[in-house]
Amino acid sequence: MSPPPPPLGRGRRRAAQAFDEALDDADLMAARAALAQGRWQNARSLLVHTGDDWDRRGHRVTVLARESYCAAWAREWLLAEPESADASVLLALAQVRRALRGKTKPVRAREACREAADRAPADPTPWLGLLLLECATGTDQDVVRAFEQVRARYADHHHAHHLMVARLAGRRTEAGPDPLHEVYDFANWAAEQAPADSPLAILPVIAHAERYRALAAAGHEPADPAASGHWSGRRARQVMKAAFDWWLEWELEGHPRRLIDLNFLAHAKFCEGRGAEAAALFHRIGRYATPAPWSYPDRDPHTAFAAARAGALGTA
Repeated sequence: MSPPPPPLGRGRRRAAQAFDEALDDADLMAARAALAQGRWQNARSLLVHTGDDWDRRGHRVTVLARESYCAAWAREWLLAEPESADASVLLALAQVRRALRGKTKPVRAREACREAADRAPADPTPWLGLLLLECATGTDQDVVRAFEQVRARYADHHHAHHLMVARLAGRRTEAGPDPLHEVYDFANWAAEQAPADSPLAILPVIAHAERYRALAAAGHEPADPAASGHWSGRRARQVMKAAFDWWLEWELEGHPRRLIDLNFLAHAKFCEGRGAEAAALFHRIGRYATPAPWSYPDRDPHTAFAAARAGALGTA
């Protein structure tokens, strides 16, 4: 274990208040800043060097696409390089984000995703964009079709599995807690199918948190996750232990979305009452907190993260 981070000073406290989807990807941050100034060449270079590292490509494209100016600059890039698959996929994901914000029609975003997919048949990223859109606006069949297209190109796609878990967790909440709910089956199946070193091993923890979110929103669980029995049952403890043991053995430092997993795992360990294990995870997270799952079900994520971190590290 590395030593704990130094105490947060005023500057770091202010920085910690801003969640950044780029996480700790400095190259992505630089390309995003350049894109904001209209210099799309940096984004071009970034995606060229990303190559077919599909999890990293998906992470970088979705983060760039969130910026309000991205669609305009992606179109300019396409004018300069009409055959660019990278420009096409960036425009497609930007259109998805615009559709999710009500700035364009979903049908236009779907068309952009399919055009990008035609330009790069092996790339799961256009289908990830479609999955993002369908999870928000489509039917269950639409979601499954998009997910299958992603998985056909990259079976262990991290972001796509997280999206599927979040979608499935919201099904049949009216029945209340159900240890046999389909989201648990899906997460266990995906974890078992993945290679031993795949971060999908932590997917059952993600499923547990997402199901809590859905149940709490429906009034079946208390608003304070640490006060919920959702985290203290035998099945929950087994899931948390297996995921934590996997992290101790593998701890994939290079995975672009590992900090998302670490936040979910720290949240689970804190809610379970395993302070020492949560503390080890908070050390690894450092200042890279993520809104989910600290916001679940309807909490201020900054406050929830800070309170849990202080409690685990004994600085409350």
